Amino acid sequence: MAQVREWIDIVSLGIEALAVAMMVCFIVVGTVRWLFHSAKGIEGTYRRYRDVLGKTLQIGLELLVAADIIRTVAVDLTLLNIALLGALVVVRTAIGWTLSVEVEGHWPWQRARESGPGPAGVR
Repeated sequence: MAQVREWIDIVSLGIEALAVAMMVCFIVVGTVRWLFHSAKGIEGTYRRYRDVLGKTLQIGLELLVAADIIRTVAVDLTLLNIALLGALVVVRTAIGWTLSVEVEGHWPWQRARESGPGPAGVR
């Protein structure tokens, strides 16, 4: 049983490392592209840069939440850890929703209810 816990802990650390590496890589690549396109005077580069950063952070946050859930449920299942996990999930979900509003211009649940114009104002 101890070996299983060790492997699960390693897996959760791997998911966290993947999330951080992915965020850093996409931020670097997005920044380089933004600088390159800005120097060429391409229109809309800042908006695309913000979209890349926002979506990268959203995916990274989701991976970090997954790693926390795996670690808490499989390795350290105590009442205190479950409460801490709940608080982390609430905070990261709020940040994810805020990023979603910033990037997409509407709340995550509004897309399903509305059949109005798309992201570029085109039907």
